[in-house]
Amino acid sequence: MDDVVAHAVSVLKHDGIIVYPTDTVYGLGADAFSEIAVHRVYLIKNREISKPTSIAVSDADMMRAVAIVDEIAEEFIDRFMPGPVTAVLRMKRCLPPVLGGGAGLIGIRMPNCEVTLRIIEELDAPITATSANRAGENAPSRPADVAVPRDYLVDGGELPGTPSTVADLVNMRVIREGLLCKEVAAFLATFQ
Repeated sequence: MDDVVAHAVSVLKHDGIIVYPTDTVYGLGADAFSEIAVHRVYLIKNREISKPTSIAVSDADMMRAVAIVDEIAEEFIDRFMPGPVTAVLRMKRCLPPVLGGGAGLIGIRMPNCEVTLRIIEELDAPITATSANRAGENAPSRPADVAVPRDYLVDGGELPGTPSTVADLVNMRVIREGLLCKEVAAFLATFQ
């Protein structure tokens, strides 16, 4: 696994694009601090530049470095992360604005996947966390299903295939239903 992590990190450090496993589907990863790499992700996915793109972090400290994490967000992190959820928070200015789609908010994942967390930790920077498919196509759950250009693919075998639940922790609502949706909705309801 060390060779896989080292190679993936090297690709990311050179504005390259990786496909990586998560606890949901395969993700399309680029160094989230590199505007060049982030724009490559938008081109590969044929994604409208006005649409936000989530990022993945390795731990709560990295999340705090790129977003405003209040007490509710801290509780959400403690309860659901790492796991198949995306937390939407106010983004800090260290991230390229394009990631927020102009809204000033950023979706953040901390996937429960050892190899991916190690890649992010070794890179010492968040990576994009959008599914490894073109806009409008199905998110891939197996390496053979990945049809987008990339510089390196980290094979994690077959994944569950259900997307993460996206929880807007600014407006206290579920934006997308996925794994753990009922638990996340119940958590948000306690703050409404």
